[in-house]
Amino acid sequence: MTNPIIHTHNCETDEVTDRAMNAAEFKAYEASEAANAAEQAIIDAAATQKAALLARLGITADEAKLLIG
Repeated sequence: MTNPIIHTHNCETDEVTDRAMNAAEFKAYEASEAANAAEQAIIDAAATQKAALLARLGITADEAKLLIG
């Protein structure tokens, strides 16, 4: 796999440069992507648990807000 491209635009000169990430940048990119995937998995799990709880209670999200608020 080729490394993702870094697109740089110098606004003063309007010069556009494209280059492949170096090894250190690519390693940081992969770590960031893994962290984002883990965070999204947590968000998805919480949404699934919330939906399951609302279904068990037989109420909508708006009705739950009325009970809490």
